[in-house]
Amino acid sequence: MTQTPQMKPLLDLVVLDCPQPRELAAFYSQILGWPIEEGSSDDFVTLTPSRDPGDTDRPAGRISLAFQQVEDYQPPTWPEGPRPQHFHLDLAVSDLDAAEPAVLGAGATRHEHQPSENGSFRVYLDPAGHPFCLVS
Repeated sequence: MTQTPQMKPLLDLVVLDCPQPRELAAFYSQILGWPIEEGSSDDFVTLTPSRDPGDTDRPAGRISLAFQQVEDYQPPTWPEGPRPQHFHLDLAVSDLDAAEPAVLGAGATRHEHQPSENGSFRVYLDPAGHPFCLVS
């Protein structure tokens, strides 16, 4: 009897709920350098990274980031409150101090709660209120 290899799914797309997908996509496009995919609609916008053929630091496949419009969107109330974060993005940088002005200039805000005890990451909020971290 021949066994077929088990199919393992690859993570393809991370989707963030938000009130204005084009605006949030523009924010992440600016800080990540990923272009907005052609054919995106006003209520669902996708960013797809270009991949350098010599890039061996990434797993097989290419993960994209999308933004979908949700009516009556309410941002998370992290770190406490009635609407906890369900996930967050960690964005790796080589120098936190050098990277911070770019995310702030794109429209992020630095969260007042900074739980890193050793300074290895900083927490920010994107324009829709999703927490994300710059990590070194």
